[in-house]
Amino acid sequence: MDDRPLYLEPRLEPRLRSLVAAHGTLHSLTDALGSPLHVVVPDQLAENLERFRSVYRAHHLSGQVFYAHKANRSSALLRRLAATDAGVDVASLGELQHALGAGFTADRITATGPKNPEFLWLAARTGVTVGVDSVGELDQLAALVRKHALAPVRVLLRLSGFETSGVKVLSRRSRFGTPVRELERLLEAVERHGDVVEPVGAAFHLDTTSVTEKATALEGCLAALEACRSRGLRPRAVDVGGGFGVSYLAEREQWEAYTTALTAAVLGRRPPLTWGGHGYGLRNESGTLRGSLGLYPAHRSVAGAAYLDELLAQPAPSLGGRPLAALLLEHLYDLYTEPGRALLDQCGLTLARVLEVRAQGPGEELLVRLAAKADDIALEDHGVLVDPVVVPARGAGPGEGPVAVHLFGGLCLETDLITRRTVFLPRRPAPGDLLVFANTAGYAMDFHATRAQHQPAARKVAAWQDGEEWRWCLDDQFWPITPSRGAQ
Repeated sequence: MDDRPLYLEPRLEPRLRSLVAAHGTLHSLTDALGSPLHVVVPDQLAENLERFRSVYRAHHLSGQVFYAHKANRSSALLRRLAATDAGVDVASLGELQHALGAGFTADRITATGPKNPEFLWLAARTGVTVGVDSVGELDQLAALVRKHALAPVRVLLRLSGFETSGVKVLSRRSRFGTPVRELERLLEAVERHGDVVEPVGAAFHLDTTSVTEKATALEGCLAALEACRSRGLRPRAVDVGGGFGVSYLAEREQWEAYTTALTAAVLGRRPPLTWGGHGYGLRNESGTLRGSLGLYPAHRSVAGAAYLDELLAQPAPSLGGRPLAALLLEHLYDLYTEPGRALLDQCGLTLARVLEVRAQGPGEELLVRLAAKADDIALEDHGVLVDPVVVPARGAGPGEGPVAVHLFGGLCLETDLITRRTVFLPRRPAPGDLLVFANTAGYAMDFHATRAQHQPAARKVAAWQDGEEWRWCLDDQFWPITPSRGAQ
């Protein structure tokens, strides 16, 4: 039986690789601020934005890239983005207040997601573009604008339930947006409120990695804009949302080897690869594999800006089979995108100190307890499997390896697992070492963070390169206004 380590090594681009290699800096940070600790890299965000902009230029498209704020609540990242020409998509009153305070003007903000009256009022009062999901929400917004004598509000009509041409195949079901079969009723409401709302375009939100499904939705939005124009309305934009993806792993072969071995383990053809035989959605029913693998595709050949490029190249069967980008350009429509995870690719890491390493028995995996909770390192909550990097304590020797380990947090819960899978490391960790979880900025830092058992949630710092050195400051002290930017 093949007993080679099943590594899932993280993909590290130059800037993040340099930070991971700065062992002295990482230990100094945790010595000063404790474990766990999140480190964000604002300058990488600006570089990722340029990659998206290059796709716009390649297709000769105008429009805006709106950072999906919900992916990370860092002030440093938001302020760095405010210093560019990008926008921000906010999904709560707090996020809207944060964006305005970080330096974004209303013309660079869209407000989406579930909305309470306070959120709607501030969005309308400041002149933010509001994405409306239903006739009811449009009615609520219009009533609020009239009651408080506010200026007309720009709105994006978010749609769902798109169909392909020919054989009818519905796109993935979404609770966000008005089904396209109810478009006429929605447009009637737009006309009824024409004195207080200005429809600027159509939008969609699909929780899928399928380019085909998103192409169907974009095609449906183009058709909806034609319906708007036939009524004398003047829409000018299509918002395709986010979901462009990230490739977390360095090697495709490692991902394929792991998923193959996991299937064999679930079927009992090799030893278990997880704590308690967890199958990530797979199960063994009398020797037959059932269920589906509930994991994020951690190695993706097309992700981020390249995914957007592929989407725009898709043909629109109901509109003459022409590429979607060509149709956007032909009608002079702006393209809006809302990347969150993809814009935060390589923008941060999480540090956790090793507290305890103990053996269960001869030949069994080591148990490694970290100064962190599972909620602080939420990669697996989003189905992402990737190995941490071991940063030895100062003066530590090379250590034996490779080793198989289980990573646990500090809560008094059997379920406080940093990862359910057996993790293979090239060297045995020891108390005082750091484990570096790379690429955690997108959703894996504070989206699930809690303060259970009075244990602290991870603090956050911003780091940047100054020549060959790395400098840092607390996250909320970062402002992109001087080269030193609060250097320590």
